[in-house]
Amino acid sequence: MNFQDRIHRQFAAHTDTTLETLAQLSEGIEAAAERLVQCLLKDGKILCCGNGGSATEALHLSSELLNRFERDRPGLPAIALTGDTATITSIGNDYRFEEIFAKQIRALGQANDVLVIYTTSGNSGNLLAAASAAHDRNMVIIALNGKDGGPLAPLLRETDIELRVPSTRTAHIQEMHLLITHCLCDLIDHQLFGE
Repeated sequence: MNFQDRIHRQFAAHTDTTLETLAQLSEGIEAAAERLVQCLLKDGKILCCGNGGSATEALHLSSELLNRFERDRPGLPAIALTGDTATITSIGNDYRFEEIFAKQIRALGQANDVLVIYTTSGNSGNLLAAASAAHDRNMVIIALNGKDGGPLAPLLRETDIELRVPSTRTAHIQEMHLLITHCLCDLIDHQLFGE
């Protein structure tokens, strides 16, 4: 197979995953956006976390909310728990890596807040601990997940929302997480600020 064939296969797989994700998750994406809007209207904030590529997705969401998405508007309260290197490394060093998000959530999280978790597998111990800490603080969780949902899926409550991308390929799951993030930002802006 030549390089052009490989490129075309990647685009075709991306398109297939996009259409399947749209078919399965459009209502969930709408519900997640409404949950985030209600959080913001009640003076809550959005906390978000993930590991590796998913950490950058969390940073991306918080930057779109704090600064702007596609138009000028007031900043919206969001904190990426993945962005403070000193805090993450001190918690990992003084306690354990599984606590890097949970300890921040216990310090910052409130009942009106929402935790957005980005994960392609739902397997990471620090994200499972984050979910438990969020529930301890009476926070709602929106989990952008993939594969079979991993151990995170059964931890979620009825009030939480799981947006599980129908794919087993990490790259395609992350691509869909970015698209879902942009949908959420668009819907938040539309509901809070109109056309």
